[in-house]
Amino acid sequence: MILHTVNKSSFHNNSLDACLRVAQAGCGIVLIEDGVYAATDLQNNRLTEQILSAHTVYALVPDLKARGLLARVLPGIELVDYQGFVALTESFDSVQSWY
Repeated sequence: MILHTVNKSSFHNNSLDACLRVAQAGCGIVLIEDGVYAATDLQNNRLTEQILSAHTVYALVPDLKARGLLARVLPGIELVDYQGFVALTESFDSVQSWY
C-alpha cells in the first residue's frame, strides 16, 4: 500500500482532490504543511465520511499547531508527530507526494 502526503491547502490547490482520485482503499493519507487545512472543520472540506472510511487520514500535529488549527480537527483524523510520521513512512510500501 501507498502512503500519500499532501502539503498544499485544498482551498488553493487541487493536490488533495488528485490524490483522492487515485488512492486505493487502504492507502494512508498524511496531511502536512498547508495540507493540514483539509483536516479541519473549515468550509468546503473534502474529507467526507466516505473518504475517511476508505483511507486512514493523518495530520501532522506541529503543522496544525503552527497554523492554530489543532482545536478544529475533524473527527476521524489521526494526529501524528514527527516520529509517528517517520514510522508511517516505514510501515507503507512506498510514499507518493502530492504538491
